[in-house]
Amino acid sequence: MKDESVLVHCEHVSKRTFEEVVAAFEKAVGVVDRVAFQKAVASAKDEEDFERKIRVFEGPSGFMRFLDIDHGAWMTRIGLKTKCRLYVLGNPLIARTMLTHDLGAGLHVPVRAMIYEDAETGTTRFAYDEPSSLMARLKNDEVSEAAKVLDEKLAALARSVTGVAA
Repeated sequence: MKDESVLVHCEHVSKRTFEEVVAAFEKAVGVVDRVAFQKAVASAKDEEDFERKIRVFEGPSGFMRFLDIDHGAWMTRIGLKTKCRLYVLGNPLIARTMLTHDLGAGLHVPVRAMIYEDAETGTTRFAYDEPSSLMARLKNDEVSEAAKVLDEKLAALARSVTGVAA
């Protein structure tokens, strides 16, 4: 089966430096230590205990980072000087608002965001695809409503770290 949908891509173009945006982002988003996270999940006795244990990993934004990829670091090794970091971020407590209605939502949560410096303009960009546009193909009203809430949380994080709207 194949289908098509419309993707909504957002970029917050900031005059803040790459380093400033990265620092603000990393301060706002908690970090997941894989082993500690797996232990927390495995040891949860019930839904309330699970929620309490997961909240430990949240940053002030309500998000947590599952993976960081510094594209700039490896690109420098092949002669391309750039500043670019990809992040996989989310929160199981947010993801469940979609996954409980359709497991297909799991393809797009956690979400990906990228912070990079545009060499031509000298601006720093915070880029992501709106979760609601990624979830639209599921044609599930409950998932769509939850994804719109996630859109706003992600946009609020982007605005706070860049100082600008998309």
